[in-house]
Amino acid sequence: EVRLMESGGGLVQPGESLTLSCAVSGFTSSRNYYMTWVRQAPGKGLEWVCSIPNEDGIARYDASVKGRFTISRDNAKNTVYLQMNSLKSEDTALYYCATASQPYCAGPYCITARGQGTQVTVSS
Repeated sequence: EVRLMESGGGLVQPGESLTLSCAVSGFTSSRNYYMTWVRQAPGKGLEWVCSIPNEDGIARYDASVKGRFTISRDNAKNTVYLQMNSLKSEDTALYYCATASQPYCAGPYCITARGQGTQVTVSS
């Protein structure tokens, strides 16, 4: 059974940084997949944030976070990270780590597993 456990969320002020971690266990796949971060702001649907392929490849980012967020993975530690810099109030959301069959999507047709989420609140 796949388990994804996010950590690192919290309350920060605009312009500050935060790093989220996602511990992955029980996941085995012989197919290409993507480690993905999605988020859900209050009253809104799931929004794709970024993805990184399981093998060497290019990370992809939504335009709203490109240049500010960086996704990375440490396969030896089975951990995925999301470094978030220059945070804005509009980044406030529940952030989920997920496995996906393709990038650029947050829907059930591509997300194969998702964690419980970690809250990020950006407020002065």
